[in-house]
Amino acid sequence: DKTVSLRKDLSEMHEWITQAEEEYLERDFEYKTPDELQKAVEELKRAKEEALQKEVKVKLITDSVNSFIAKAPPAAHEALKKELDVLITSYQQLCSRLNGKWKTLEEVWACWRELLSYLDAENKWLNEIELKLKATENVQGGAEEISESLDSLERLMRHPEDNRNQIRELAQTLTDGGILDELITEKLEKFNTRWEELQQEAVRRQKSLEQSIQSAQETDKTLRLIQESLAAIDKQLTAYAADRVDAAQVPQEAL
Repeated sequence: DKTVSLRKDLSEMHEWITQAEEEYLERDFEYKTPDELQKAVEELKRAKEEALQKEVKVKLITDSVNSFIAKAPPAAHEALKKELDVLITSYQQLCSRLNGKWKTLEEVWACWRELLSYLDAENKWLNEIELKLKATENVQGGAEEISESLDSLERLMRHPEDNRNQIRELAQTLTDGGILDELITEKLEKFNTRWEELQQEAVRRQKSLEQSIQSAQETDKTLRLIQESLAAIDKQLTAYAADRVDAAQVPQEAL
């Protein structure tokens, strides 16, 4: 019987839709690791593509039902037409929901990758600060050399807050959704601790260099005064020696 065959096709398609909903839309997903998140994105992409491929079958069922209704007596129309309408609506909703969830997870994955990118950029900057702090640990030379070291450190410290703000916002977005929250919390704590420690160390080093410049300037000033004093003494001694020579050359009777 054609009606039985059509109802069987409709029922099988309904079962597939229900199974897909349970598997991909009603199951609680937990994303505690990047691997789990990436796997979920890939699974939903496959599910979305599989659902789209079922469009051919839905169209065949639709054509078969409409063809049967066109020839069958009116009494057989209503129930089959209603079942077909329910199937088409359910199928379209499934495709829409799968596509929506896949897009959402794609955005979440992109958000995670962006967070990692910003963290990587900021950690590279912190590495530069670490190297700069080591380089300025025991600066030798006078006020000018120390001043150059201070300037280079201050230039490096004039780093925009944009990246750190982005890290904060991206992390908040992900953890609010309960996604990779433990991992993100751990990464942020490590980053923020390092950031604070290096900032504090940089401030201490700046003050230390400023004091060193002041000390060097005072030393330079003292050395300059000593040199000036020695030059004046030397000049006096030279003049005195010249006077003694001149006096020795004067005839005795002239005195």
